[in-house]
Amino acid sequence: MNRIQRYLYIIALILMSNNIRAQELSIKKEEFIFEEGKYFNQCHASTIEESIDGNLLISWFGGTHEGSNDVSIWGSIYDGKKWSTPHIWASGSFDNIDYPCWNPVLFRPKNSKEIYLYYKIGPNPREWWGMFKISYDNGNSWSEAKKLPKGYLGPIKNKPVELDDNSIIFPSSIELSEDRWIVHLEKTNKEHNEWFFINIDSSSVYNVIQPSLVIHPNGNFQVLCRSKEGKVMSSISHDQGQSWSSLTPTNLINPNSATDAIRFQDRLLIVYNPDIPGKDWWDGRAKLRLAESVDGIEWKEILSLEDHSKGEFSYPTIFLDSKGVIHITYTYNRKNIKHIKMKL
Repeated sequence: MNRIQRYLYIIALILMSNNIRAQELSIKKEEFIFEEGKYFNQCHASTIEESIDGNLLISWFGGTHEGSNDVSIWGSIYDGKKWSTPHIWASGSFDNIDYPCWNPVLFRPKNSKEIYLYYKIGPNPREWWGMFKISYDNGNSWSEAKKLPKGYLGPIKNKPVELDDNSIIFPSSIELSEDRWIVHLEKTNKEHNEWFFINIDSSSVYNVIQPSLVIHPNGNFQVLCRSKEGKVMSSISHDQGQSWSSLTPTNLINPNSATDAIRFQDRLLIVYNPDIPGKDWWDGRAKLRLAESVDGIEWKEILSLEDHSKGEFSYPTIFLDSKGVIHITYTYNRKNIKHIKMKL
């Protein structure tokens, strides 16, 4: 076997080993978070985080229906045995007016006890603004709500990423109108008192929102975005998020529905709805899949999470805890939040 043959053989072994390892990801537990219909009529847009004591927190918005003024941010805590009774963690009351709440995102910085709860308040996604609260006791209580600086929304749906210098980058987006969407990043220091705005191909013909931000093993940054154009869209940065490539399609179809992605070991994982856009925005959300990729452009489906002819199983969040367990949460027919635990 010559040098080239040995090289190709080693590469083949690595690829085969990686593929086997990914295929061994399996569901260990599936559960619903609360008793359906007891607390609100509809719920949506879940997020998950781990407290420093190892407990899990899940949050979502719930109320009469998405966009109604009684929609609040709810949450529940898992103590290792059961999920706590859901409670309202944040309301939409602002300047003595009740607004709907939207898209909570839980985030705990590295080695920190504080947990941040980011969310939006406003009549609709074109007029909303960013808010946040902090918990200093593992999610049992929350500080007074604060508004983010003018022009900043915080994480729109998916988690921020903390860099080595403790600065935080938020994957964000703006719905300028019902027909024009653009993504961007927002960067702040750990004290949240200095903010910077980073554009991502704002002149693109593609309409994209709700990016996930992942960092590849080689240090490249990537955003993966929901789009109106029937594909999950991607942009790459080679300078730690300061500048970005043009948005380009991946091989994943997208029915104008949210996705979420993380880096897991030496690859990326994404949860998505594998369908094309339909007549209405909610079409294409009856199936939910997990896929893997090395380069973030070409993806391979590895697991079916939901497979139905109708219904809505959408807005997934994927999270890797301190024990190496993968957690996925998502909207289950707008009536509950489903939680899945996966391990190798």
